[in-house]
Amino acid sequence: MKEVKLFYLRECPFCKKAFRYIDEAKAQHPELAQVEIELIEESEQADVANSYDYYYVPTFYVAGKKVHEGGIFPDEVEQILRQALE
Repeated sequence: MKEVKLFYLRECPFCKKAFRYIDEAKAQHPELAQVEIELIEESEQADVANSYDYYYVPTFYVAGKKVHEGGIFPDEVEQILRQALE
């Protein structure tokens, strides 16, 4: 399984949606439940966040490659989780 990183900010409304969509995707598709996501809160782990190339949150990286940045929809979250299984 590929490594997944999620950069977020605690008070970001788009990030809150991303977390909800992750939970929903894992509940609807049991095969996605095994995907683990490393959560990196940008303001608390600024040194880590600054070492990655992105501007907006939420931002997802799969296997070290940025696959999504900014506002997100449920189908996009599902696609990201599926990429981790490939």
